[in-house]
Amino acid sequence: MRIGIPSETKSAEGRVALVPAAAADLVRQGHEVLIQAGAGRESGFADEAYVQVGVRIVPDAAALYAAGELIVKVKEPISGDLALLRPQHVLFCYLHLAAEPALTRRLLDIGLTAVAFESVEYHGGLPLLQPMSVIAGRMATQIGATLLHHPYGGKGKLLGGVAATPRGKVVVLGGGTAGGHAARLAAAIGARVVVFDKREDRLAEMMAVGPNVTALYAFETSVAEELRDADIVIGAVLIPSARAPRVVSRAMLADMPPGGVLLDIAIDQGGCFETSRPCTWDEPTYVTDGQTHFCVTNMPGAVPQTSSLAISAAILPYVQRLAADPAWRDFTPLRTGINVDAGKLVHPALQGML
Repeated sequence: MRIGIPSETKSAEGRVALVPAAAADLVRQGHEVLIQAGAGRESGFADEAYVQVGVRIVPDAAALYAAGELIVKVKEPISGDLALLRPQHVLFCYLHLAAEPALTRRLLDIGLTAVAFESVEYHGGLPLLQPMSVIAGRMATQIGATLLHHPYGGKGKLLGGVAATPRGKVVVLGGGTAGGHAARLAAAIGARVVVFDKREDRLAEMMAVGPNVTALYAFETSVAEELRDADIVIGAVLIPSARAPRVVSRAMLADMPPGGVLLDIAIDQGGCFETSRPCTWDEPTYVTDGQTHFCVTNMPGAVPQTSSLAISAAILPYVQRLAADPAWRDFTPLRTGINVDAGKLVHPALQGML
């Protein structure tokens, strides 16, 4: 099969879907792998590294999409990409269609088949979402700690505190992969951490992180109470392939002291704060009701070398199955990942969204 790896077009998106080592495995298995010139540069992978393993460099996106059958990219296609996609393409990438009705309509109109990384399920987990969730969770704590600094409009507070000063407080909504890693890093810095979830196993896991971590069931009144003195709030609530539930209302912000930071990792799926709206790295923050909001939809794109290596390792077995097996739809994990099949919206979580 001809596998095409285009350059990413989203703002400040430096990732590449397949690093040279992953592409090399596909070439050795007899596939023709093509990559758009410069697609790996921001991740630290020069064109020459791909040429050395047998990948063909094509000059631009038009040539890449014209030649490719299986299109493997990181983020959802935007206007330039959509103009080049064709019905014969199988698109494999992050899509997050629950929050993107306009994109969904375009994909349906094109008539292609689209398999979403975030919808692939294996043994009850989301193996292609997990590595980016780890990165986004850790980044959320790092970025939140920075945004508390006075030059960024924050309270001027050191998250972990020092002797004779209080520690900062971090509230994490969701104890899954992203929220769990955010909480662990915040705890390691020395912050007081409160994690909310509804699963007993996750609450127990978070309590075991350390004595400065409290894990609570996500009663609405309990969330509102803990937000009142929070310095950082991290939203990491996920319903696979569906729109994220809103768990922080605007009314809750009224009780928070000014200068706090809200980071919405769930923004790809529509966001879990009522006041969230999608941002880019060009303008990553805004202030609503005295609280700095960070709602960038491609957080891991800021660390493209780490992210590209992690994502390539996760997706390669699935790319191999898509490319080599005509009956790939019979493979349950990939079947669960199909959002659009030959121009039809087929994923159960997306039914009725249009």
